[in-house]
Amino acid sequence: MRHGTHRAPRRTLTRRSMLGLGALAVTVPAAAAGVQQWRDRDTPAAATSSPGRTAVVIPGPATVAELPSVVTKGGGTVPFRTGKAMLGAYLDLKSKSTAQAHALRKQQTGRDERIVHVFYDWDDTLPASVPGLTDNGIPLVSWRGTSYDGIIDGSRDALLARGARRLKSLKRPVLLRWGWEMNGDWYNWGAARNGNNPDGFIESWKRVHGVFADEGADNVAWVWSPNWNSSPVADWNTYAALYPGDKYVDWVGVSGYNLHHETPATLFDPIYNAYGTHKPIMITEVGAVDYGGRTKADWITLFAQWVAARPAVGGVVWFDTDTHPGYDERWRIDTNPQSLAAYTAMARSPRFSG
Repeated sequence: MRHGTHRAPRRTLTRRSMLGLGALAVTVPAAAAGVQQWRDRDTPAAATSSPGRTAVVIPGPATVAELPSVVTKGGGTVPFRTGKAMLGAYLDLKSKSTAQAHALRKQQTGRDERIVHVFYDWDDTLPASVPGLTDNGIPLVSWRGTSYDGIIDGSRDALLARGARRLKSLKRPVLLRWGWEMNGDWYNWGAARNGNNPDGFIESWKRVHGVFADEGADNVAWVWSPNWNSSPVADWNTYAALYPGDKYVDWVGVSGYNLHHETPATLFDPIYNAYGTHKPIMITEVGAVDYGGRTKADWITLFAQWVAARPAVGGVVWFDTDTHPGYDERWRIDTNPQSLAAYTAMARSPRFSG
């Protein structure tokens, strides 16, 4: 299994603009009392940080005027539809084949995955087919990067061209998330492992984009997807420093997990407010730790409310697995009946009918 890792940052970004949820109208059924209990228990009057825990501050209700105006189009070959979010998952369940896992989720939620997320190493052969896709399903291919020198000097153009031809052969729209979480220090394509040089990432991205264009892989929609916060926190490692430019990006994605009682606003408002005015937003990796009781279910409900209140969000891709190596969190959506019910309510709501 190949996927992103989830590490606590050295320190969290201070650039946060968090919007309250209390006064926002939503279309998702919510266990309101349980959600409020989650807020009250996990949010001290004056939040402070401690080792291994991120400080959480939930502000007062937001007004509509505080929300930025958002895109009404975009997405490249996977068009953004205002008010409609595609819902999908990285799905890998113990003791189940891919077909069995997808059948279980359809039985539980009453719907297919709109986005099917798969991961590939840099030297892998990219897929010519993706298991679990329905006729209107969209593959999200997360493809690992490599050091910048190995791309910029052209020595890996043949590998890039091979990947482009493979995705072209799918003969359907495909989302490509190359070199994700480049603002973290845990991957060899991150700026932190390439001389603290964000320009090198941008030049690499543009070269990958250019080779795909030369191969005629015009069915590919490009997903630029940083982590929700940067590690380390530095001017050269910000979203803005690593952004390749609107011409080279169709969707702005982000990874964010409720690992230390972060609210959805803490995780996702910074990227939403920075890019939602001109690019559709995709939550490319998301999940929640179960702290007992209704904690996981209530977080899922809060997340659904967050999406319902932010019209630039056009896609959500859950990290739905219990096979994540090296970690004991069970990210799958059905760790308890309450969590499954909250996820199913979200999945069946009009907001997630994209």
